[in-house]
Amino acid sequence: MTNTAPLTFDDLVGALSKGIKPKDQWRVGAEHEKFGFDKSTLRRPTYEGPNGIRAMLEGLQRFGWAPVEEGGHVIALERKNSEGFTASISLEPGGQFELSGAPLKDIHDICSETGQHLMEVKQVADLLNLGFLGAGFDPMWRREDVPVMPKGRYDIMRAYMPKVGNLGLDMMLRTCTIQANLDFDSEADMVLKFRTSLALQPIATALFACSPFTEGRPNGFLSARANVWTDTDPDRTGMLGFVFEDGFGFETYVNYALDTPMYFVKRDGRYIDASGQSFRDFMDGRLPALPGEKPNKKDWADHLTTLFPEVRLKQYLEMRGADGGPWSRICALPALWVGIFYDAPSLHTAWDLCKDWDIADHERLRRDVTKLGLRAEVAGRSVRDVAVDMVAIAKQGLKNRARFSGGMVDERGYLAELEDIADSGVTPAERLLDLYHGDWQGDVTRIYRDFAY
Repeated sequence: MTNTAPLTFDDLVGALSKGIKPKDQWRVGAEHEKFGFDKSTLRRPTYEGPNGIRAMLEGLQRFGWAPVEEGGHVIALERKNSEGFTASISLEPGGQFELSGAPLKDIHDICSETGQHLMEVKQVADLLNLGFLGAGFDPMWRREDVPVMPKGRYDIMRAYMPKVGNLGLDMMLRTCTIQANLDFDSEADMVLKFRTSLALQPIATALFACSPFTEGRPNGFLSARANVWTDTDPDRTGMLGFVFEDGFGFETYVNYALDTPMYFVKRDGRYIDASGQSFRDFMDGRLPALPGEKPNKKDWADHLTTLFPEVRLKQYLEMRGADGGPWSRICALPALWVGIFYDAPSLHTAWDLCKDWDIADHERLRRDVTKLGLRAEVAGRSVRDVAVDMVAIAKQGLKNRARFSGGMVDERGYLAELEDIADSGVTPAERLLDLYHGDWQGDVTRIYRDFAY
């Protein structure tokens, strides 16, 4: 089929600028992934089977989740909240269980949504002898030990990843993250938020570093997850130096996306392999995978989801720098960024922290924090000192927002764990390593007992 009204460059820009909304309509969305495991064997669950991922998805439907199917398989769940916004549960390639929360008004609502989800998951998982663990990288299992989920786009990605990087399959199968999605009220606001959050993303990586183990042993990293992203696919990852250049805006990001090789096109519920091909060619009707056909708006939206920089632009900005972790840090990540983004003085103060860093600083810092965490340095300062300032700025921003819960408590409390991490200079990963070398006596399996949800 050929579109009657082919997309123009302006349409692509417009698809991003539609995210602009007035401040009184700003929301925040939280996402987190977690590793499932069989409590008897600690192995990652397969899709099929009496205690597999499919059984988890079916069991959760008792709580009002509606199934989403692909090729006869339930591959996701959706549920609307009382305001009509949709949350979803989806599967990462290795069966990592992801909650993509609804866009909500404040961190109190985020933490309530997260808590409800984790309690529902635990009720179903207990019946299936499954547990769930928050960490940035699978602490035990090899790539070949991880079952693959039946989603068409993942088959294409698994075939393509080894062609462009050494660790892409680890990204797909063995990592988990916590993310936050935030709004902007103009192109200029988007630009300032993009630059600030991209520069500070490695600081968040250090604060949330929680992946020091690979295949049962220390791996030399504090965030093995973040290290994976340094060797996944240089075309679609990284610190995006052009974001800091004069003139950056929606058009610049569209050009970046157009020049990022495609993965697939979806037609009639089927994924067509377009890996390595050009969306620019697609716009001209010259895509080898679909000769003569031109893209529609859904194709563009799908393509944008295949870009993986440290901060991603859709109709909101997506913070992508944090390892998976415990319940408390799921709430802390959106609190950190809401405190910075949603209070104008705090945003400008946060930009002052990093505005003089150059692209070499950004790239070096991104790599250094994977091993050094809060002990890394940038522009003559320790990451710990920057993190202390960053958390303090966010805390002031949350105070200024003055969003209270029913108990008349504002949102600052959600930052308590990050304050402790920054003040101590000790990352979650280093605390896990202390346990490994101490109470655990070198037994990584203890993480499943001591840190499961």
